[in-house]
Amino acid sequence: MKKLPIGVQDYKEIIEENYIYVDKTKYIFNLIDSGKFYFLSRPRRFGKSLTVSTFYYLFKGEKVLFKDTYIYDKWEFKEYPIIRINLLDVVNESEKELKEGLLKIIKDEGKKYGIEIKNDHYKYAFDDLIIELSKKGKVVILVDEYEKPILDNINNKEMAEKYRNVLRNFYVTIKSKDEYIKFVFITGITKFTKTGVFSALNNLNDISLNKKYATMLGYTQEELEYYFEDYIKETAKDIGITEYQLLKEMKKYYNGFSFDGEQFVYNPFSILKFFEEKKFRNYWFESGSPSFLSKYIEDKKITYEDLVKNTVSSDDFTTREIEDANANIFFTQAGYLTFKGKEMYGFEEEYILDYPNLEVKDSFSRLILESNYKVEIKEIKEINKTVWKKLKNNDIKGLIEEIKKIISAIPYNLHKKEEKYYHSLIFTIIASAGIDVKAEELTNLGRSDLVIDFDERIYLFEIKVDKSAIDAINQIKEKKYYEKYRGKEIYVIGININSEKRNIEDYIIEKI
Repeated sequence: MKKLPIGVQDYKEIIEENYIYVDKTKYIFNLIDSGKFYFLSRPRRFGKSLTVSTFYYLFKGEKVLFKDTYIYDKWEFKEYPIIRINLLDVVNESEKELKEGLLKIIKDEGKKYGIEIKNDHYKYAFDDLIIELSKKGKVVILVDEYEKPILDNINNKEMAEKYRNVLRNFYVTIKSKDEYIKFVFITGITKFTKTGVFSALNNLNDISLNKKYATMLGYTQEELEYYFEDYIKETAKDIGITEYQLLKEMKKYYNGFSFDGEQFVYNPFSILKFFEEKKFRNYWFESGSPSFLSKYIEDKKITYEDLVKNTVSSDDFTTREIEDANANIFFTQAGYLTFKGKEMYGFEEEYILDYPNLEVKDSFSRLILESNYKVEIKEIKEINKTVWKKLKNNDIKGLIEEIKKIISAIPYNLHKKEEKYYHSLIFTIIASAGIDVKAEELTNLGRSDLVIDFDERIYLFEIKVDKSAIDAINQIKEKKYYEKYRGKEIYVIGININSEKRNIEDYIIEKI
């Protein structure tokens, strides 16, 4: 069996050391065959660095590395001079350090070709390197993590803007030296805005939301089953379930990322770690959620409904800088939300947002409980166990009593009287336990507040504030929210919140 390339981002190492390579060279060929300047944004650990590395060896002309790939007999494999920039290599404790770091990268890139760059200004040094390298042939420029200094300072608007100005001056060189350039590929986590880092580089083709490249990064269902066939068989046997059951659970846990609202992919890192450990865990989220995330949630008082209640358009991603963007735009680019469908308004497309899968929903909900509702981590773990056990035993009354205990422990000054506050809070409590819970689930007559799908049982919740549990359960019956779930064991739960007492006052549970 080929090895799992966990943490391996160098294309040459993957091929030569017998790691699995999921062939994405068809997309790469289409890009170099049809254009010149490209930008692609994707969440962390999605294969951006491996893609940059693949371009690197392709333009180095190392044909033997591409044997058995789509591009092997379609590309000339001529060697081009390459400038490779990775902003992970840059220290950015200050504006001065950022400039010095960029300058060092340029000078080091020159040394690889025996070129000494004497200019000590980071922007002009970049100019000189492109011109000097072009004497050896048209230049290829590959940029990874283009905006890292800005993201590191997302909670410091003043510093983020200073770094943006530095990077803007740096990257504009790419446009001004167009005549010397063969190909440009730039990648990062966030899409660029009309006034941001690439405002002067207006010839960049942003393919981030382009349907043709929606599955360029990440694993499709077909790729998962083809390239990891042996691991699927081995893991199913090890866990003691059928391959069909394994794939069904993997899809629920790790699939669901979409960059066009129609096609869905798995997060590569989670899949590789899952096959290594053969356990369903939250690998991607726990592998390094940005340190600023908790503070961002706390400062903006993020709730689930803030993230998903409104659709977004492609323009929403380019009108504001990331530190000023709405929370749902930021979290979509970071990978914590994704496109779950599209709606058309005339010729305008709007995207429906939600968590991509159980892994992200579970982990992110825990983070919201901790950051926004001030629930301690050790308490969250106990809550998760209790919620799971109550549902496992079909103890709905016990589940609601547990939710009441959790709500009563939240500081009074954090409570709000709106229904949406309690919708989000109860959703977050349940989701943090890794339960398959959905909010605002559509039916032909409306939206049910919460739906839990657990062990072939369906639990439908309607939540009211300062009304009655009878009103809530009557709405479920009148709207027949349960009809779409016929064939399963169904329970309907009406809940009323007393806004003065800041907790559940009464509830009704019925089996349909």
